Amino acid sequence: MQYPPANPRPEGGAQLQHRWGNSCRRSLCPAPQAGVSLTLSDTQSLSNTIGMCVNWALLQLLLLLLSLDTSGVWAIRVYTSGNVEAVNGTDVRLKCSFSSSAPIRRSALTISWSFRPLGPGQEETVFYYHEKPFPPSEGRFLKKVMWAGDVPSRDASIVVRNVKFSYNGTFSCQVKNPPDVHGNVGEVRLRVVTSASFSEIVILSVAIGGAVLLTIIILIAVVSLRRCRKLERMEREGIPRRHKEEPMLW
Repeated sequence: MQYPPANPRPEGGAQLQHRWGNSCRRSLCPAPQAGVSLTLSDTQSLSNTIGMCVNWALLQLLLLLLSLDTSGVWAIRVYTSGNVEAVNGTDVRLKCSFSSSAPIRRSALTISWSFRPLGPGQEETVFYYHEKPFPPSEGRFLKKVMWAGDVPSRDASIVVRNVKFSYNGTFSCQVKNPPDVHGNVGEVRLRVVTSASFSEIVILSVAIGGAVLLTIIILIAVVSLRRCRKLERMEREGIPRRHKEEPMLW
């Protein structure tokens, strides 16, 4: 006579799941047998098997939820301005914002900016934020980058000062707010030009012209209002109006 081992090796999750699944399929879909009726023991066995199948279905649902959670359902989202054009020698703001389902904690949140040049060259760190800004201590962006964001407002923007043609390339903005650590990396493609493009010049001209026109309209309105009040006061006091003599044409 052979006895079973004293400490049988426990079944893993996959083996247990497979055994339960096979048991459910065999019990719920038995092979047809003619002239066989269910006894009390058969009914109890079927009830136990149905309970095991329910547990197996709950295990499947739990595994599905865990797989969804680890695959990035709670992922952080990063948004940038995309393509940006700046004139050589000027300052440019690289906009980056983010959304997170987890509460913002300054002690855990990190923001990192990196730069990949348009031509040949290695990717380098531009800026890092963790509880406070950490500008670069070396490289082409030394003393060239300023923090322009606001963590409570979910703003991770920076300002690059005195841009050069060597800054042509892609700036990447990555934000992590544990447990939201998975998500996309925002990219800003910077193009440094000699002078502003035609569209920017037109927009600037329209803005300046509109401001000047609005100022002129306000001045005309103020002068007209003061003149009307002066005429009303003269009429109340009975002061005759002064009429200028019209020039004679010879």
